[in-house]
Amino acid sequence: MSNIEIAVAKGDGIGPEIMDAVLGIFKAAKVPLAYHTIEMGKAFYDKGFSTGMSPEAKETVERLGILFKGPMETPKGKGVKSINVTARKVWSTYANRRHFRTLQGVDTIYSKAGIPIDLTIVRENIEDTYGGIEHMLTNDVALCRRFITRTGSLQVCRFAFEMARREGFKKVACGHKANIMKLTDGLFLECFYEVAKDYPEIQAYDVIVDDLCMKLTTRPNEFQVVVLPNLQGDIVSDLCAGLVGGLGFAPSANIGDNISIFEAVHGTAPDIAGKNIANPTSLLLSGVMMLRHLGLYSYAETISNALFYTLEQGEHTGDFGDKLIPSSSTSEFAEIIIGNLGKKPKKHPSHIAPEDVQAYKLPKSPSEFHVMASGKEAKDELIGVDIFLESEAQPAVIAGTVKSFLKDNMQLVMISNRGTQVWPEGSLFTECVNQWRVRVERKPNQIISSQEVYSCVSQLSEQLFVSSTEMLRNFNGKAGYSLAQGQ
Repeated sequence: MSNIEIAVAKGDGIGPEIMDAVLGIFKAAKVPLAYHTIEMGKAFYDKGFSTGMSPEAKETVERLGILFKGPMETPKGKGVKSINVTARKVWSTYANRRHFRTLQGVDTIYSKAGIPIDLTIVRENIEDTYGGIEHMLTNDVALCRRFITRTGSLQVCRFAFEMARREGFKKVACGHKANIMKLTDGLFLECFYEVAKDYPEIQAYDVIVDDLCMKLTTRPNEFQVVVLPNLQGDIVSDLCAGLVGGLGFAPSANIGDNISIFEAVHGTAPDIAGKNIANPTSLLLSGVMMLRHLGLYSYAETISNALFYTLEQGEHTGDFGDKLIPSSSTSEFAEIIIGNLGKKPKKHPSHIAPEDVQAYKLPKSPSEFHVMASGKEAKDELIGVDIFLESEAQPAVIAGTVKSFLKDNMQLVMISNRGTQVWPEGSLFTECVNQWRVRVERKPNQIISSQEVYSCVSQLSEQLFVSSTEMLRNFNGKAGYSLAQGQ
């Protein structure tokens, strides 16, 4: 088998030393990889690259399709985006997979209680609040737009079910908050069950995310695979890391159709950088996931067996393990694992690795942006508009001003503040800010056009500051917008 070329970014802080340890283990195991080291992270922010990566680094990753990276730091207070999030989004790695399992030698309250944990969190990786689209609507009111798309949701849910089928999982759960965010999380949940129909042998069910968190901390062994929207998936995956000993034992893979990223998800730990005491386990487990992704199953099994055997012997770095056993440095821990290559653990299940097949294919360079569409047709109707206004006036005063600019086919139906209705009905106990949502709809049996809506908004803006608008539309007779609390 010829060497597979991959891009390697060692990262910041402890990144270079744990990456060197992992690559040393790969070398000793004779893994057929060729490395192209690229520079990304804080050093490149400091050189003026606002994206955190040079054009050469970007070209290398896009040519090779695989990035193996250490932890990276995003400078604080400089208005720049996280390099970790940017990389995942730019290269459309839509599924973040994190695998959490009980490890012998890593004591937790669950391992001591004899409760085995072996679960996978699949997090949507592109959308949600991680679009990072934020605006100050007034001096007192900030807005973050949350995008959930049908095509993006279908992508990540299908990944979760395909992975479950391929690896023999029998249950896939959807974590969500569709009871509150009925349109966004509701769309994600709808897509989950749409995909689930193609996998009848797998039990599909859903759990509200706050209930999910409670159950994960009380009965984590009941779960196998959980798929969630981006922000909720981020939070829940870190919670699950705590169940098995922390982020130092949490491997992470960001999978896309063309490019995939394998990384340690813990921080750069600058306080211990250069001291040769960092724990390389998370990055090593992520590397093992990468080897399986590349079809190098036997190498992945050999290395994971050596790691698990090492942990069973009580070997550890300073951040975990039996304190009566002297801890090893980063490089010493790696050398111990190398010495255990070929050995099999007694308590961690060892699988018969499938035959290595170089199934990985280099990505094709696209000639244009891929615009995804679900293919589902929908008849849409324009119902009205939500107008977001800045004012410190009372709702009744705002209502009077808005009504004076409405056309004959329009009516004012509601004013809300922070999502709660305050006009035509409401409670004086509802505390308000200087940002109002004014809902204008067409009158019964009337039709309105977008041109009429914009004309009305334009005239209204001469009296009140309009900070934003959202069109109200029905799709196949179903409202494409939410009601206010109390409406």
